[in-house]
Amino acid sequence: MELRFADPRSLKFNPHNPRRTAAPAMSDEQLTANIRQIGLLQPPLTREQPDGVMIVVGERRVRCSIAAEQAEIPILVVESDATDDAVRALSENVQRANMNPVDQWRAIEAAVSDRWSEEAIACAMGLPVRTIRKLRLLAHIHPAMLDQMARGDMPSEQYLRTIAAAPREDQASVWKKHKPKKGQASVGWWEVARALEKRRIKASVARFGADEAEAFGIIWEEDLFEQAGKENRYTTQVDAFLAAQQAWLEANLPKNGVILTANEYGQSKLPPKAQRTWGQPRKGDTIGCFVDPRTGEIEEIPFRLAEAHGKSGVADTGAADTTPPRTRPEITQKGVGKIGDMRTVALHQAIGEAAIDDGTLLALLVLALAGGNVTVLSPHGGFRDSRLRIVEGLVAGRTLTQDAADIRRAARAMLAEVLSCREGATNSGVIAQLAGDAIGADAYLPTMATEDFLSCLSKPGIESAARTVNVLPRQRAKDTRAALIEQIGQGTYILPAARFAPSDAALAKLLRPAAAGAPEGGTSGPGGNIDGEGPSADGALADEPESPDEQVAA
Repeated sequence: MELRFADPRSLKFNPHNPRRTAAPAMSDEQLTANIRQIGLLQPPLTREQPDGVMIVVGERRVRCSIAAEQAEIPILVVESDATDDAVRALSENVQRANMNPVDQWRAIEAAVSDRWSEEAIACAMGLPVRTIRKLRLLAHIHPAMLDQMARGDMPSEQYLRTIAAAPREDQASVWKKHKPKKGQASVGWWEVARALEKRRIKASVARFGADEAEAFGIIWEEDLFEQAGKENRYTTQVDAFLAAQQAWLEANLPKNGVILTANEYGQSKLPPKAQRTWGQPRKGDTIGCFVDPRTGEIEEIPFRLAEAHGKSGVADTGAADTTPPRTRPEITQKGVGKIGDMRTVALHQAIGEAAIDDGTLLALLVLALAGGNVTVLSPHGGFRDSRLRIVEGLVAGRTLTQDAADIRRAARAMLAEVLSCREGATNSGVIAQLAGDAIGADAYLPTMATEDFLSCLSKPGIESAARTVNVLPRQRAKDTRAALIEQIGQGTYILPAARFAPSDAALAKLLRPAAAGAPEGGTSGPGGNIDGEGPSADGALADEPESPDEQVAA
């Protein structure tokens, strides 16, 4: 190796430089100013060729030296062996201004093709082997998606993991639908990931062992994005996992234990007249056990049967029942659920794609944290893995990033993680409607002029909807639906009650506890909103039907 001085303009640039995506302009400006003030401190690594001296490592320093109008700079000239050039260039670029992950992956693959092992590359880079393996996941990404990522539009690790795990054919199909339209610079990666996501259950919740896993044909996969040192295996064979967990439970019931059934929401059904007990089970309590179908975990609920009571001695007064008959709502419970799903998808798409200024973005984050589905738990509880993955993108070392683009991406991802209009415990309530109205999420709602949705309206409901588009009601509800669908044709119809703008009554109900000085922690039970509403009480939709019979549309 020889130290020389040379005019930076005379040096040849390496056509195989792994950095294909330029470093941020601000970083180049800072380096140029530094070189102009104190000169170039670290000489670039070069190699002599028949047609001149070529840069092996340090192309960015040479370009900035030219921009700083340096007449000559120090260079290190190495021998002509080019075997290790790929790893030298990769190591230099990663340790300085970080390369785009796609460029890092390409350089790693080049080094692997030169017979470098993952462990050797990790050692040379000063990175964990798991990080090298994460980058190599990009080999599983559809080429068109990879090109988009190379432009700087990278998904979060959470979404990248989901996309990389999907078959290439599925990725190509989803990309065709969700690729950026003309004039769009970024992709709604959350939507791409949602379309490709397969449900997975972690091995850490399994009670059964390796023999049972083999008997039920369960295959464990490694999650390279899980925190180091933790159990990082998972399976997408959900039905087989639940069957193995159920078999273990049946063979290992605790004393006084019985098996309960659970619905798709993980809610168990206790025997008739049973009363759940809280705290430590007491003598005589029965332990109800069930497998939660959402998480795969085995849950235990202690309960006791209520004491029998004699017949009521209350006499029938014979008074007439003056309770007014219950009117049938215009939208059934099924319809309310569909509207919640449509709103959530539209809201998340608007969060990912709509133009949102920084002030509105901060206001939306404040709104999101006031949602009915947000709960602050103790330091020892809570499921926040997905939110922590978003935070990882904001932290460099021990400091928060100052990159405005990264902050905006994280803010959008966090909003999509928190805000929901879906029925159940995840519903943010009126808060999500306010957010959707603020960013024009109505424009992302799909047409509701379909047989599937309109069948969720009662006869008065479909007649009311028809009048909004100048369709006269027919004798039968199904004829009115058909006429409405025909009237809309290929256009878009949104049921007025399904739009995001909340009613004045809903807003007043939301803000009433604050106006009255309600203490903190006054939330309702599971699934209730912070203002005491039920999951679907948004002020715009009718009450849910009282019985299953009432849920059948006219």
